[in-house]
Amino acid sequence: MNENVQDNITAEQIDAYGLGEQPTPSSAVKELDRLVGEWTVTGGAEGVIRYEWMTGRFFLLQHVELEQFGQAITGIEVIGQLHPFGEPAGTDVVSRFYDSMGNTLDYVYELEGDTLTIWAGAKGSPAYFAGTFSDDDRVLDGAWAYPGDGGYASTMTRR
Repeated sequence: MNENVQDNITAEQIDAYGLGEQPTPSSAVKELDRLVGEWTVTGGAEGVIRYEWMTGRFFLLQHVELEQFGQAITGIEVIGQLHPFGEPAGTDVVSRFYDSMGNTLDYVYELEGDTLTIWAGAKGSPAYFAGTFSDDDRVLDGAWAYPGDGGYASTMTRR
């Protein structure tokens, strides 16, 4: 057995640990660049949200200051692909939202053409947002749908 641990590491392990070539964000993550900026939200929840890239552009951060059903919602969401240490990056664009009440909510993002779908929980969930970009990406108009005919309209307008 070789005493030098680095001599026992394979090229595949180096790449899995992110120590090989400089990684680049996936196209699925890059496509979310359309969200970057500050938005006014109207509909069932109202207020202001702001999206910005974390250094490296692997993760998009959403800052939330909304009011819904008379309650203030303040939080941050980290959006990107999971990449556990020593493993390849996942294919789905996922997120976790942290709010000022101590809640954590998980989502899956998918952008196909001008349609953004955000599933609450797992991809394909019956709770989701579906919206369409328009007006040169200055408007994202859609609705949240919940099981049992619940949900509400939601429009984001770039500020």
